[in-house]
Amino acid sequence: MKKSRLIFADSSEFRQRQRKKQAVLATGLGLCALIIGATWLGTKSGSLLGQLADKLPFQEQIGIKAGNKAESSAVLALVSLPASERAAQLQAIAQGQKSLDQSRARYLLAADLIQNKQGKKALDLLEGLEPDYPVMAPYIALKRSQIYAASGDKAKAQQGWRDILKRYPTSPVAAEALYVLGKSDPKLWNQAIAKFPSHPRTLEIVRSRLKQNPNQPQLMLLLVKYASDTPKITSMLDQLVNQSAAQLKPADWEAIASVYWQNQEYGKAGAAYLRAPDTPHNAYLVAKALELSSKKPEAITAYQYVVSQFPKAQETPTSLLAIGTLSEPAQGLPYLDRVISQYPDKAGEAVIEKAKIFDKMKNPKLAAEARQLLVSKYGSSEAAAEYRWTQAQARAAAGDLQGAWEWAQPITTQNANSQYGPRAAFWVGKWATKLGRQDDAKAAFEHALAQYPQSYYAWRSAVFLGWNVGDFTTVRQLTPQVVQAAERSLPSAGSDTLKELYQLGQDNDAWTLWQAEFQNQIQPTVAEQFTDGLMRLKVGKYQSGIDRVSKLEDRETPEEQAQFQALKQQMPYWHALYPFPYMDLIETWSQKRQINPLLVTGLIRQESRFEPKVRSVASAVGLMQIIPSTAEAEAKTNNLNKYDLTNPKDNIQLGTSYLDTTHRHYNNNSMLAVASYNAGPGNVSKWLKEKGAIEADEFVEAIPFEETKGYVKNVFGNYWNYLRLYNPEVSQQLAKYSNAQPTPVR
Repeated sequence: MKKSRLIFADSSEFRQRQRKKQAVLATGLGLCALIIGATWLGTKSGSLLGQLADKLPFQEQIGIKAGNKAESSAVLALVSLPASERAAQLQAIAQGQKSLDQSRARYLLAADLIQNKQGKKALDLLEGLEPDYPVMAPYIALKRSQIYAASGDKAKAQQGWRDILKRYPTSPVAAEALYVLGKSDPKLWNQAIAKFPSHPRTLEIVRSRLKQNPNQPQLMLLLVKYASDTPKITSMLDQLVNQSAAQLKPADWEAIASVYWQNQEYGKAGAAYLRAPDTPHNAYLVAKALELSSKKPEAITAYQYVVSQFPKAQETPTSLLAIGTLSEPAQGLPYLDRVISQYPDKAGEAVIEKAKIFDKMKNPKLAAEARQLLVSKYGSSEAAAEYRWTQAQARAAAGDLQGAWEWAQPITTQNANSQYGPRAAFWVGKWATKLGRQDDAKAAFEHALAQYPQSYYAWRSAVFLGWNVGDFTTVRQLTPQVVQAAERSLPSAGSDTLKELYQLGQDNDAWTLWQAEFQNQIQPTVAEQFTDGLMRLKVGKYQSGIDRVSKLEDRETPEEQAQFQALKQQMPYWHALYPFPYMDLIETWSQKRQINPLLVTGLIRQESRFEPKVRSVASAVGLMQIIPSTAEAEAKTNNLNKYDLTNPKDNIQLGTSYLDTTHRHYNNNSMLAVASYNAGPGNVSKWLKEKGAIEADEFVEAIPFEETKGYVKNVFGNYWNYLRLYNPEVSQQLAKYSNAQPTPVR
């Protein structure tokens, strides 16, 4: 296959994750709704960070829209360039006639100079800028005060902070002034807490005061509501609950419960939800917490409370299902029958649970009748899809490919939105190929690409259609071209000032401002949660940023699901899920190892979500999650005497070396190399001996470790998503097949 140079241009990201079977655990945490966009531009030849020019034709053709692009701006087109490369162009704009772009150029030049410790020159650019650039006026004043403080001019700095309080008292920038001035006047810190409770500076004040006196429940509540990722937050919650329960209001208990739940302290979460407002959602989570804590009788009672007190709530049918499955068989059946008769959307789940109960009661006739009812009357349900797929797999294992095809094919039509849809579409094509029905196979593979373009099985389908995307034995050698967005899109939530900072690439200031504005953290809107994810990504919080974005799919109300579906049609959503941090290091070491850089990127995304300091329970460290003993062996091979696995350069150097080792061990079979990277060469060699001469796709499905099976699919699914989103050739090919919006990666 023809190689082409890998070209990167900017940085963004996404994380792939399977929908939880117990999606209810995330109820209320999902969100979305943002229509933002990206301008696709061509690359300057030979430059890793080359400026992009000319909109690519594939952008609007693949069922994903560009979104709400900001107005055309010469300055915004330069934001992705390093400061040294954009300085001359910005200077020319800054010296031109008054306009929004001129103001932007002056501010951006000043910010670059401050970063380069040239504050005096920056002051000249900021002089008189506030009237011409009102949306950024508070930040112009902030920059001025920071310059004076950095230069040691305390008098002018103090005057600057006081001017901010006088001229911009309601702007979150005032929190910075209150923080600095409050060091000599503690009353000002009280103002910061009262007016800007979620501002990072305010939270610094809160932590400082709690360190001096831990017994301050109202301050602890601020950390619960606005800094739930604080280290040892559950210990603080324990103290708050044990010492100050009588002072807490129902809304406080709800916030406490939410943080306990996030940290998987389900028993404590349930106890807190009992004291929260008596809503269907909270009552349901009390019951779910008891179930997860293995307190079956108490859970049944709690679910019965939901059913009796909130008969019309969306949690009621789910509670009835839970009662039916947790109860003894004879007692559970009436609850399942009630679901079947009253809640058609949940009837399929109830029918299959009845079949399982009849199995336990050793009544095969009734069990068979229930399963037949599932397929005939509730064939569009997720339960029917699961049952069909189980039957298809059983027939395939027995060598009955025609029977497997017949059971799997209806999933592609009646259960198109099921989690089994992508794999059924692909295997319908595979089995049709083996049955000699080439037209049916081609149609099935094209269906997989059209309906599930983001899935691992779309990549496998593209391989069988002959696309230049690499197979398990050839993907290593490819170096695909990649084009990224040059301009940033507008966030869906936040003030005009926040959006201006974000577009200008002032990520740290934008993140600080967003934290001050984002006070609805316990129950965010769809737009707020997506914006939160974007902001986190831009300041290097990749794991939490991807997590925020990926959980958007868990929203359950029709309105929120509609917002999420709209968001999924926007390129920024997918760019946020699949970003390109450390792109220069990945390209450098991938080239040296002669490994497809997108495969390396996909593996890093799966291993660490691009977090350089993360450590696993198995002692794996860093971006590529390297075990210290493995790192030591690879370091000797590379003559690397000193290294730090938390350093991205060292980690990628050693990680790609080990990935090269696993490739060479398996004759450049990337599937086996990736499986070995996760499970170890001993296990993979053992599986190869056990399976014998088995076809590659069948081998993947037969991997006995569920973690490794999912790992292989996720790594190659990541690789495919980077390819389909950023490679013009594949994007244009996919445009011929892609229908509406894609569905979540499975």
